Amino acid sequence: MQQIEQKPLSEKGLQNPNPVLRPLAFVVLVLIFASTAFQAKASDSEVAGIVELPALKRAVITNYAAIIAATYEDSLAAAQKLKSTVNAFLENPSEDGLASAKKAWIAARVPYSQSEAGRFYDGPIDQVEGRINSWPIDEAYVDYIAGNPDAGIINTTSSFPAITRDLILSLNEKEGKKNISTGFHAFEFLLWGQDRSTNGPGDRSWRDYSNAARNSERRRQYLRIVTELLVEHLKSVAAEWADGKTDNYRSRLLAMEPDMALANILKGMGALSGPEVAGERLTTPYETKAQEEEQDCFSDNTCNDLIDDARGLANVYFGRYESVCGKKIQGAGLHDLLMRVNPEFASKLSAQVETAVARAKEIPSPFDQAMLGPNTSPGRIAIKRAIKAFQGESDLIAEAASVLSLKLNL
Repeated sequence: MQQIEQKPLSEKGLQNPNPVLRPLAFVVLVLIFASTAFQAKASDSEVAGIVELPALKRAVITNYAAIIAATYEDSLAAAQKLKSTVNAFLENPSEDGLASAKKAWIAARVPYSQSEAGRFYDGPIDQVEGRINSWPIDEAYVDYIAGNPDAGIINTTSSFPAITRDLILSLNEKEGKKNISTGFHAFEFLLWGQDRSTNGPGDRSWRDYSNAARNSERRRQYLRIVTELLVEHLKSVAAEWADGKTDNYRSRLLAMEPDMALANILKGMGALSGPEVAGERLTTPYETKAQEEEQDCFSDNTCNDLIDDARGLANVYFGRYESVCGKKIQGAGLHDLLMRVNPEFASKLSAQVETAVARAKEIPSPFDQAMLGPNTSPGRIAIKRAIKAFQGESDLIAEAASVLSLKLNL
C-alpha cells in the first residue's frame, strides 16, 4: 500500500485507528554504541542472561536480518513457482490449470504477508511495494466486469494496441490510487475475476484464456507479464537482504549504530500493526462494509493474510522463523532485549503479540461476510476484537522505544 505519512509520536504511542489511518511516527535520536557483531545461537535464557547489552543489541539486529532475508527468499521461491504454474496454464488453458494457478497464488501470499513486518522504514521493499501489493484495486481498470465487457486495459485496444511490460508499469496508480495495473492484486483479479458470491470467491472461467474468448491473447500476455514482474520485483528485494554482500541493504543495516537499526525495526512493526492492519485493513472495511476495501477481495484469502501479518510480527519480536521448506531460524529477538531491560514490560508485550495472532485467527472466513450485519454479529465482534489487539500491539511497540531508551525527536 501507500507510504504512511510520518508525524511525531505522542507519549501514548500510536493514535487509535478511528478515524482510519492515523499515521504512525517513530522518529529516532541516534545513540552510539561501540560493539562487536554477535551471532546468537544460545537459548533465550542464555542470551538474556549472559550476553552484554551492546552485544545483545547486535545479536537482535543480526538475527532480524536473517529472518527478513529468509522470508523474502521464501517469497521469491513461491513467486517463481507461481510463475511456472501460470506459464503451464497459459500454454494449455484448462479448469485444472487455473485451479493450480490459484493455489500457487495463495501459497505465495504466506511468506509475503509475513515479510510485511519489515516494511515502513524506507527499506528496499518500500521502493517497490507499490508494484507488488497495492490495493484496493478498481478491477474495471484491468479487465471486463459485469455489465461492461469493454472495460479495462485488456479490452481497450484502441488506446493500448499492445500489452507490454512498460505499458503495465506506466499505468500503475496513474491518475488514481485504485488504478492498480500490476502486483499481487491485479494478478488475483486476473485469476479469480469479480467476487459476486456471498459464500465464495470470484468465479472467472478458465475459458477467458482460451482462444474462443474475446481478447484472450491480450489477457494471456497481461497475466504473463504481471507474473514476470512479481518475480522481478521480489528478486530485487531478496538481493538487498542476501547475506555475504557488502553493498546491499542488509550490510548497511548491520553497519548502522545499533539504536538506529533497532528504531527502524520497531517503526516497521508498529506501522504494520497499527495504521496498516488495525487501521486500513480492518477498521476501514469494518466501518464502510465495502467489499472493495477488503484486501484479497477476489480470492477471499483476506483472513489468511491477516493471520500471516500477525505471525510475521511475532517472528520478528521473538526472533524466530520457519521457512516453507522447514528451515528454522531461532536467535535473539526483541523479547530477549526487553527482558534484559524491563522483564515486566517484555511479558506484557509478549502477551499482546500472541493475542494479535489469536484474534486474527478468530475472524471467520470469508472476511467480506464477517464484516457485514449489525455490530452484535459474531463476525463484526471478531473483527473489532482484532482491531483492538493489533492497535494494542502497536501502542506497546511504540512504548518499547522508550523502554529501550530510543529517544524520540519531538
